[in-house]
Parts: sequence; structure tokens; C-alpha cells
Amino acid sequence: MHDVEPVKLGDSDSIFVAADLHLAWAAYADAHGMSADDRAALIGELNAAIESVDGATFVVTPFERSAVLSDELGMAAEGGVWVKDETGGVGGSQKARFLFSILLHLRAAELLGHLTERPPLAIASCGNAALAAATLAKAAEWSIDVYVPMWMSDGFGDRLDALGASVHRSERRDDDPPGDPAMLRFRDAVAAGAVPFTVQGPENALCLDGGRTLGWEIGTQFPGERIDRLFIQVGGGAFAAATSQGLDSIHGVVPLFAVQAAGCAPLERAWNRSTGADSVAKVWAEAMTVWESPASLADGILDDETYDWVGVVEAMRRNGGLPVVASEAEIKSAHRLAHEAGFNVSPTGSAGLAGLLAMRDDIAANENVVVVVSGVTR
Repeated sequence: MHDVEPVKLGDSDSIFVAADLHLAWAAYADAHGMSADDRAALIGELNAAIESVDGATFVVTPFERSAVLSDELGMAAEGGVWVKDETGGVGGSQKARFLFSILLHLRAAELLGHLTERPPLAIASCGNAALAAATLAKAAEWSIDVYVPMWMSDGFGDRLDALGASVHRSERRDDDPPGDPAMLRFRDAVAAGAVPFTVQGPENALCLDGGRTLGWEIGTQFPGERIDRLFIQVGGGAFAAATSQGLDSIHGVVPLFAVQAAGCAPLERAWNRSTGADSVAKVWAEAMTVWESPASLADGILDDETYDWVGVVEAMRRNGGLPVVASEAEIKSAHRLAHEAGFNVSPTGSAGLAGLLAMRDDIAANENVVVVVSGVTR
């Protein structure tokens, strides 16, 4: 049974064109008279501009059974480890998908005459999301403010500078509430009129549309009838929530296993605290609290809060999944194995595979399990 409307995609090399009927920005544009041809032309125009900046465009990314990983984990021929490889996508990760759906909405609003002045874009990140946001902003010639922690490396800042982003190192203030200072400064910017150009659903739900495209691709690319498990690494949580919903709407219910590092696992804690609650959103304050002193080699998932935790927990409740906490040893092993299998991925980007390693003894040899590698080695 589907808990979301079954999705049927059109025929196009661009998932954003193929999924046109299911995207909120397209519904908005259509309602105000922008034709399907004009929407496709807008996608093509932005894709060309993004390619000139990044060398990549929004096309369907590779998905196949990894013989190396399947053999390493002792999987049978009728099962295996299937890998969705996002490292060659725009910005080297899945993050740009989330942001592209926001950018399309903004550009449509401009073309329709509904947005006559460009407010700055804003994001809080010092990882792949920031690079993706700065890449798309440069392609669209739109100003962007990136709020980062004090510990961000100078090298990363140089990459953001090269993309034309305005970078703001965010120091904790004496009167700040708990949580990431960069996120607090980002929210101040949004309150002052900036557009939340972010990969967190609670800050801008339009991003979730772009995330669902990843699940839709997996569902249409998988050649068999049964996907038994989906492993997704979790920082802010939108990646897991949106991909799971997209895959379920194409393929039927697939259990989601949301993976965090032992050094930063606010999702599992919130899962345990919200057990028995009819509505997890109603127990947000008690269940999802700030994780003190996050630490892991997988530094891109060290969000001290799982911002989209409600969507992730609801997905796991819906499809029979669970949160998974991977040890540092498993994160390091997963990174090594991913490279041995030919994936040029960062420790963050292979953390979903670390969750699979953590659960290996619970998985039958004939199961088909999906992991997403996302976040190219830099």
C-alpha cells in the first residue's frame, strides 16, 4: 500500500522535467499560465548556466549493484548492495537537488512578474550544502550569504569565495540559545528578508520536492521487484525523509534505516523519547534536543539537531525502518570499502554504508539493500 500518491514520471533525461507534474514550483507556475514547454525551457536554461559554473547538470545519476560491496558483505547473487552514486552530480552531492527546486520557484516568480526585486539568498552550512547553494547562486547571478561556524577551514572558505558567496563566520554570543550559532544567524537573516535557500524542510519546505527526485530515480532505476532496505545518512534529516517518501511513492513501502554517527545521534535519542506518542511533532521540545559536543570523521552529518526529524521518524514508522547508530570504526571501514568499490566519496558520503555494516548480522544474504553515496572527496 502507498501512503503517498503513486508517482508516474515523464520521459526525459532531466528528472526535474520528468517529474514536472509532481513538483510544487511547477504547479505554481502552471497555475499562473506558464506552459510545460516554458517550464522545461527554464530548467534547460538554468542547467546550462549551472554546467558553465560546475561542469555538471541535473541528469539522472548512476545506480547499480556493486559487486565489490556485495561480495564483501557476503550477499547472494539474488540480492546485493545497490549504490546510488551522487558524487558526480551538481556540487558533488545530493544537496543541489533540494536547492534547485527552490531556485526554479524563484525564477518562475521573476518570469511571471511576481518577484520584482531579488532579496539575498541565505544558508547555514560549511559543507556540501553551502557549496551547492553557492554554485546555484552563481549560475543564477543571485547574491548569497553563507553562515558558517568559526571552525570552518580556510580552504573551504576559499572555495565559497571563488563562487562569489558572502561568508559570515558565526561566533556564539552570550545571549544565544542552545544550538548552532550559524543557524541562529541564518534565521536572523531570513527574519530580515533573505530567502531561506536551505536543505532543511522546516526552514523552506520547497527543498523537499528536490529531495524526492532522488527516491523517484532509485525507484525507476531498480530492475527488480523488491528493495528490502534503504540506508541513508542523517545530518539535518531532509535527505532521508524526502528520499524515503519519493522511493515509497514509486516502488511501494521500503524500510528506511536512518544512519547517524555515535558521536552525534540526536535522531535515535528523539526516536526513543517519542515512542508511544501519537504525534511526534507534539513532543518536539521534549524529544529533539541539542546534542552536546558532536564529533565524528563523518563531519558533514554533525548537525546538533536533526531538523527534519519529524519527517524521518514518520517515514520509519510508516515503512518499518529504524534509526541506526554507526561507530567510528564502522564509519572508517565504510569509507575504505566505498573507495575499494570505486566510489570517490567522503566519510560523510559513505556513512549510509556504515549503517549497513552496523546491521550486517540482521540482513539476509538474499536481500536487496540500497545505499546512497553522496559527497565527493575534496
